[in-house]
Amino acid sequence: MSNIVVFGAGGTAGSRVTAEAFNRGHRVTAAVRRPEATSYLPAGVRVVTGDVTSARSVRELAPEADVLVVAVGGGERTLWADAARTLMTTLRGLPDPPRVIHLGGGATLLAPNGTRFLDAPDFPEQYRDPALGQADALDCYRASTDGVPWTYVSPPPLEFHPGERTGHYRTGGDHPVTDPQGRSVLSYEDLAVAVVDEIENPRHLNTRFTVAY
Repeated sequence: MSNIVVFGAGGTAGSRVTAEAFNRGHRVTAAVRRPEATSYLPAGVRVVTGDVTSARSVRELAPEADVLVVAVGGGERTLWADAARTLMTTLRGLPDPPRVIHLGGGATLLAPNGTRFLDAPDFPEQYRDPALGQADALDCYRASTDGVPWTYVSPPPLEFHPGERTGHYRTGGDHPVTDPQGRSVLSYEDLAVAVVDEIENPRHLNTRFTVAY
């Protein structure tokens, strides 16, 4: 059993990771900006006010945690890199820092020609800032020399939606995992399965991996 703190537990991905971890018997703390708006989380999940870009919040929650999950969204481009920098800087002083698992962007994955999906000329403009923000966060983790263990998880770049929990998935590195038809598809529910599997059986320390069917 692990003590898991989920920053952004009220969101689409964070709520599913929270439920998946709790249902497997882990102790889960949901760190959210508005605790009163999380009644849909499983009873028994501890809900607290928390902000992953606040060193104070991280200092308060980190000592009791084995893993800090970053599942925040909906902010300015700087949100995700700010979160990464806050975590790396704040945790480095701990004798046994918790592991960081960052739910990152699929558009940071590499297309067959080696360029990022977010750099394609036809990439939707409304998603560019969040994609660039997630890319900035990945760069922060990769440049870190603080000794804080981290993992960055990317869903598919396009076909990623709420759906069915099958419990099955495949993993890859910097390129999307594709099926025989060339599609990379995943549900939020199975992303949560992959994240909790990674917590229980670490296989991607200090690197990025991707998940799809």
